[in-house]
Amino acid sequence: MPDSLGCRHVRDVGQPSRPALRHRRLLPGHASCGKGHRHWREAFLVTQTLTTLDIRPLTATLGAEVFGFDMAALDDSTRDQLHEAWMEHKVLVFRDQHISTEEHIAFGRLFGDLEVHPFTDNDEDHPEVVVLEAGGASGKTFVAAGWHSDVTWRAEPSMGSILRGRIVPRVGGDTCFADATAAYQRLTDDWKQRVDDLYAIHDYSRVFADRVEPSETEKIRAQYPPQRHPVIRTHPVTGARGIYTNIGFTSHIDGVSEEESREILRHLELAIRNPSVQCRVRWDVDTFVMWDNRCVQHAATADFLPEHRLMERVTVVGDRPF
Repeated sequence: MPDSLGCRHVRDVGQPSRPALRHRRLLPGHASCGKGHRHWREAFLVTQTLTTLDIRPLTATLGAEVFGFDMAALDDSTRDQLHEAWMEHKVLVFRDQHISTEEHIAFGRLFGDLEVHPFTDNDEDHPEVVVLEAGGASGKTFVAAGWHSDVTWRAEPSMGSILRGRIVPRVGGDTCFADATAAYQRLTDDWKQRVDDLYAIHDYSRVFADRVEPSETEKIRAQYPPQRHPVIRTHPVTGARGIYTNIGFTSHIDGVSEEESREILRHLELAIRNPSVQCRVRWDVDTFVMWDNRCVQHAATADFLPEHRLMERVTVVGDRPF
């Protein structure tokens, strides 16, 4: 059943009901059951290298768990396979990765430069590492429970994020992910035509204004001015189009009335909140999740407080949306 975020739980892939397949790709098919339902056919890829990743999808369009993989021992061949899987599944889950913070950083750098977030709590010794903490003795209660893609308020927003569970609550604290490409594909033709060529304004202050000293507001505003990005973004690798507005950082649609802007943003938000385009990840200590911010939105669940939850994230620099 969906929860208040519109998320659904997914099968525990740790105990699969069918044999694991190596790099299984799910592609849209048109097999008929006589009732007009859309079905899926499976195509199977086996990469001819010494190391073949064991990848088990979470849903037909979004998310996969990777087994038998060591993040600290990644060769070029495996890195290429992993990148291919990431582009295909958009969200990858790795469990029991007992690596150091330095190895977490090194893993992220395999996919590009890492950014330093100007508004979050960052690790003192490793400024590239964002520390996300709530509950327990921390005294913090903020949880990023609204659907968003990371740092869309930047001129060149994040390509991807790699999040680690350091301290996880006994229950709750899951993270939900939404496939922005699938959400766009489910829009009616009329709605696609309406939003295809629109732009939206993204603004850091919608979330982080209270983290800037009043005396620094003008300076920070000049450093991180509002950004104008396409409402429907084209993925630079796959060419797929997806919704690129979010309730966290998008202030309004450019060039339309305030009333129409609210209507459009609300409609696109509901498309993201559709459980049929989502997967949900339950955390354990040293679980890692990497997702593609160009085509995925995410939301944490605040159902664990007052228990303690501490996560660490590195974020890969991206490019200008188009």
